[in-house]
Amino acid sequence: MKSKTIRRWSFIHTWTSLICTVFLLLLALTGLPLVFHHEIDHLLGNEPELAQMPADTPRLNLEQLVAKAQAHRPGEAMQYLAWDEDDKNGVIAIMAATAGTEPNSSHTFMLDARTGETVEMPSANGGLTLFLLRLHVDMFAGLPGKLLLAFMGILFVLAIISGTVLYLPFMRRLKFATVRQDKSTRLRWLDLHNLIGVVTLTWALVVGVTGVISACADLLIAAWRQDSLSAMIEPYKTAAPLTHRAPTTELLSIAAKAAPGMEPDFIAFPGTRFSSEHHYAVFMKGSTHLTSHLLTPVLIDASTLAVTAIAERPWYMDAMGLSQPLHFGDYGGMPMKILWAVLDVLTIVVLVSGIYLWIVRRKAAKV
Repeated sequence: MKSKTIRRWSFIHTWTSLICTVFLLLLALTGLPLVFHHEIDHLLGNEPELAQMPADTPRLNLEQLVAKAQAHRPGEAMQYLAWDEDDKNGVIAIMAATAGTEPNSSHTFMLDARTGETVEMPSANGGLTLFLLRLHVDMFAGLPGKLLLAFMGILFVLAIISGTVLYLPFMRRLKFATVRQDKSTRLRWLDLHNLIGVVTLTWALVVGVTGVISACADLLIAAWRQDSLSAMIEPYKTAAPLTHRAPTTELLSIAAKAAPGMEPDFIAFPGTRFSSEHHYAVFMKGSTHLTSHLLTPVLIDASTLAVTAIAERPWYMDAMGLSQPLHFGDYGGMPMKILWAVLDVLTIVVLVSGIYLWIVRRKAAKV
């Protein structure tokens, strides 16, 4: 590689790394405990626990659960109902002042599907893990914070690519994994920086790209509403405001007939950002690890309970659905979490060593 080309790649690597390093350190440090958020919530006693009952205990129907939720928080609007992944007797309810209230101002709690009793979820409403998640996702700055972190993620990907390009000629001079112990401290750290960077290369790219996609989630959802959802609800544009909401009792059976072989993930009530003013949207998922993150919305008229549309998933919504579990490594059990945590720590070493190498190089240049 020509020296001029090397200098260009070195410039790109240096400045993309320096600009994003502080933010990446924040993301790496907050991301580490988030990998184990279930375990942390359990340790802190923040995970909801349902009463032990016989396995054949009958469950309330959906409309009874909705009534229980509204009795728990009178005067608020039902936004979403979802099913707990760990205990199918747990139904997660999200309510707010209005159906269109933004997510961070909503209140989340759990209903026991057999009794309708409510169980609070501290971790979903201001616990330690939610604080870390907000810091990790948007730095408590909303959409501007998310977009800033998305830009930092793009710089991180560029830093990885440029670092790989620079490492290729370096490998021709030394054997892979060589750390020159007989050289200066700076060169030893340079060798370690390069080695750890190459070892974590694939993981860092995956986490970086999925992080950018997740940070753009609000924009992707807005695009879906503007494109797919808008087309599905076109006949309702001139409809009178919804005055009567049909009971949700048969909602799941209606959605199951419309999307056979799938199971419900969550229900968006009329007026929320995942439905329309005139529809329930039942989001159905597949039964495998992969398809369980790919959601198909079934739109059901909130007055007549007629299925009005079964939406095809745009590619960008699939990308968003797959990126979030992949980003935190929470789809492969504890071994995957431990692997993600180890790689996260190694990435922190790469970031800190990169700052150290830049400082030492600047000092040497001034001498």
